[in-house]
Amino acid sequence: MQNNEIESQPNCEDELNTGLLTVDEARARILDAVNMIRDTHTAALRDALGQVLAADVVSPIDVPSHTNSAMDGYAVRAADLPADGPRTFLVAGTSWAGRPYIGPVGPGEAVRIMTGGMMPEGMDCVVMQEQVEIDADTNSVHIGTGHSAGQNVRAAGEDVEAGQTVLSAGRRLTAADIGVLASLGLGKVSIYRKLRVAFFSTGDELRAVGEPLCPGEIYDSNRYTLYGMLKKLDVEIIDMGVVRDQRELIEKAFKDAAASADAIITSGGVSVGEADFVKETLEKLGSMSFWKIAMKPGRPVTFGHINKAVFFGLPGNPVSVMVTFFQFVRPALLKMTGDNDTLDAYTVHARTTTALRKRPGRYEFQGGVLGETVPGEFSVRSAGAQGSGILRSMSEANCFILLDPDRTRVEAGEVVEVQPFQNLI
Repeated sequence: MQNNEIESQPNCEDELNTGLLTVDEARARILDAVNMIRDTHTAALRDALGQVLAADVVSPIDVPSHTNSAMDGYAVRAADLPADGPRTFLVAGTSWAGRPYIGPVGPGEAVRIMTGGMMPEGMDCVVMQEQVEIDADTNSVHIGTGHSAGQNVRAAGEDVEAGQTVLSAGRRLTAADIGVLASLGLGKVSIYRKLRVAFFSTGDELRAVGEPLCPGEIYDSNRYTLYGMLKKLDVEIIDMGVVRDQRELIEKAFKDAAASADAIITSGGVSVGEADFVKETLEKLGSMSFWKIAMKPGRPVTFGHINKAVFFGLPGNPVSVMVTFFQFVRPALLKMTGDNDTLDAYTVHARTTTALRKRPGRYEFQGGVLGETVPGEFSVRSAGAQGSGILRSMSEANCFILLDPDRTRVEAGEVVEVQPFQNLI
């Protein structure tokens, strides 16, 4: 008897998919499988900005290197300060920043001192110039009560002590970090080399920007999106263009990428029903896992290794590319660079101003527009249509609205978890 029924395979429209990886499981597997690139080199301080520190920085000096004044005023001994009325101090000299006073200072004498000027030996208090009366005729000042030892004085090593670990390995160096290193007199620092990331798109239907479109063809936007997201990570980018659907071209592209890069990213070509030789080539050249993840968008993801290079096969739809890159590729690349500070993308809670809908069973990432209603309180609205091919919605969004698998309906006014883009994508 002929069976006229067509048995459906699991697909992204199913309400409840079984046997799929969760987002957290997929991210954990990827992070467990990637290792930090250990190659290091010494770079000039300015060239190290934005790079990841390869070794702890231990201060060779005290900062400041000498005890100095925090104010323009007069340096005195606290023991000489009056307890019950003004006292007159003869001014023995002046201590400028960079030109300290090195002469003798007797009991009951003061030294005119400028901000940053080195404190004369034995002096432990600075009285602000606005709090004294100056007698130019006798080269003296009158100081009243209410002052104490340590006042307006910056001790040597107050900012950084010699031998102190100032910055730890794995830190991505900021402008302030570069300033700190300069304050230690360090002109060079050890950093990890930049991660090399190769990427390309596959498909006969893809055309480069600027080329005319024939019927059935589309422009390749994914490479431009990936380039922008990789640029934010400050990696060395190897754009290999569009690779046509020919077995020998695909194999050559994968071999070339693996020979030159630490990580390879492709978009499209590895979902059910797509070119079989893409999967065949991946399995031939390396170790691959073809995952289906309980998420929307971005259900199919391929992960593995080709020789020593890590491989990420992302879906072909442009929004799916952005979501999977942000959730899986970005944290993996950060770990590979040795960046320990920015591995996790932070989230905030916001009150939605629009109703949200989704099907059960999948973790959903919806593009949203996040705003601050009052300091510390956030609101969010949908960025519009949420189709995996509607890239414009991501252009208008500044965050992902995170919806748990069991959540199906969110009414306006409810609180949701939001993941800001933070200028990362």
